[in-house]
Amino acid sequence: MVNTTENANFIWSIADLLRGDYKQADYGKVILPLTVLRRLDCVLEPTKQKVLDFLPRIESMNIQNVDPVLNDVAGLNFHNKSKFDFQTMMADHHDIAANLSNYINGFSDDARNIIEYFKFNEHIEKLDKADLLYKIVKRFAEIDLHPDKVSNIEMGYIFEELIRKFSELSNETAGHHFTPREVIRLMVNLLFVNDRDVLTKKGIVKTLYDPACGTGGMLSIAEEYLQELNPDARLEVFGQELNDESYAICKSDMLIKGQTASNIKFGNSFNADGLEVEKFDYMLSNPPFGVEWKKVEEFIKNEHESRGHDGRFGAGLPRISDGSFLFLQHMISKMKHGSDGSRIGIVFNGSPLFTGSAGSGESEIRRWIIENDMLEAIIAMPDQLFYNTGINTYVWMVTNHKEDERKGKIQLINAVGFYKKMKKSLGNKRNEMSNDDIATITNIYGDLKEGEYSKIFDNDYFGYSRITVERPLKLNFQTSIERIEGLKEEKAFINLASSKKKGDAGEMEIKAGQKMQAAIIDMLSSIDSDAVYKIRDEFTSILKKEIKKAGIDIKPALFKVILKALSEQDETADICTDKKGEPESDTGLRDYENVPLTEDINTYFEREVVPHVPDAWIDETKTKVGYEINFTKEFYEYQPLRSLSEIRADIMALEEELEGSLREILG
Repeated sequence: MVNTTENANFIWSIADLLRGDYKQADYGKVILPLTVLRRLDCVLEPTKQKVLDFLPRIESMNIQNVDPVLNDVAGLNFHNKSKFDFQTMMADHHDIAANLSNYINGFSDDARNIIEYFKFNEHIEKLDKADLLYKIVKRFAEIDLHPDKVSNIEMGYIFEELIRKFSELSNETAGHHFTPREVIRLMVNLLFVNDRDVLTKKGIVKTLYDPACGTGGMLSIAEEYLQELNPDARLEVFGQELNDESYAICKSDMLIKGQTASNIKFGNSFNADGLEVEKFDYMLSNPPFGVEWKKVEEFIKNEHESRGHDGRFGAGLPRISDGSFLFLQHMISKMKHGSDGSRIGIVFNGSPLFTGSAGSGESEIRRWIIENDMLEAIIAMPDQLFYNTGINTYVWMVTNHKEDERKGKIQLINAVGFYKKMKKSLGNKRNEMSNDDIATITNIYGDLKEGEYSKIFDNDYFGYSRITVERPLKLNFQTSIERIEGLKEEKAFINLASSKKKGDAGEMEIKAGQKMQAAIIDMLSSIDSDAVYKIRDEFTSILKKEIKKAGIDIKPALFKVILKALSEQDETADICTDKKGEPESDTGLRDYENVPLTEDINTYFEREVVPHVPDAWIDETKTKVGYEINFTKEFYEYQPLRSLSEIRADIMALEEELEGSLREILG
């Protein structure tokens, strides 16, 4: 890590040359593509001359696509046929812009396309005019980024440290681009731990996918892990990334390592899925927390409504402010079916655990995942672990092929205490997990035993029925001055004296309405204002008689408004019933209860509700099933309050310390 930090700091120092000519927020537009170029240059350096020597021969061959041939000569998945490299392009200070452009154009298609995503060409002329291009290229030529000096993993660290720093300068969210390496290592451990027997087979080939792959950290660590486990195994990695720079860095990393760079797609995984038909053995992701999906709302809703479970989002749609569950559903749609199935590891914040009541999009998604027995485990991570946020995070492990002992069960692991403080914080990242922490969490997960940090539950433990508890509507009625005044404030009553018509016709309609208002008030005033009626049917009958006597034509909708304005809730009144003689419910007294799926609803209702409100009943037509995971409740530990003597002693100590400080100040 020392070498990595030194290299990152050296490259970061080059950005100082841009001061004054570039805004700090734009430093990365120059430094990141040049870092990629220098890395590619160092990787190609041992075979560069062989490629140049082979060019005269290839010109005599009648080959339309020379890239594969020159790639073979270079011994890599890419090559550069320009006569320049970072050393020779500086031979003439005045030609540096032309030389650099020639060098970039000399790359094979895959590599050149990567540079194009940085949009670096538009900066070459600007840097040259400012007399900066030569100075910056010269500084980059001083650093050796060959894989023998800087491994692929270390190079990933360098890129991510640079991105983090540039993101801080531009007030962007660095965490959108990458995940701390120890978090990825843990997730990879959890992803592979139950498949070691399969992965150690000779010649095994597996696939791994990340729909928000950033600079490719998840993919790189997973590939490294499998190589450690079985040098004869091969992990084909796939990914998609929305950010131009991160995409370019990830793709260049894949190119250098000999992976199929075309497996990395650019764009939004939701509405421009570059790997639409592919299925994968493993999937890992750290999608952005709490990011809204409004830009792709129409596309996603159309797929949800038109394709249902034949599409990706059939289980439900989360609220527009957080698309986390969209990523998980997208990944589940890419699971393989059959004897081995697929496994997913994904990082969430706390929201997907419990946001949304029964029937909501989030709850329905949880329900679908759990009732289909796909949720294997959730691991609560330490806080202050990520660069862009200090909040608590959770790793969800999801699979469509559970081992027998895990079927019908969900494991919760409380790993919030498995960390050490960093000597120097990086953004919001103040904590990190050691190798021992990772090993301990992995073992807890693999052992599948109850303990201090592990609890195991049946799937239906997290489900509940949300019942609607109704109470009977009991009203009294009175034509008091106060209630009549309340009627005057009702919108339907006010609208009687309004009109959309213009001119004389409108005036006539308004006057007719005002006359109607006055007639209604006079009619109500004729009813005894002191009388309180506690039977709705009795009052309704009297009211209708008075309306008929006054000769007023009152429509049913307005009649309901008048009745409501003259009513008041009254526990001593008779119950209001509908046409079938059934009690009407009082919406103001309506309540809800969450009954665990493990308990009979009627038994719960008789025990918990009836003793307090004997006249209540359940509206079974409104009952909904929901799922939520209250992680904190399951691992809650009571902390006894401190004694008064301890608190008093602390206060006295603070007062003495304050007095001492004041004496020092006052001399």
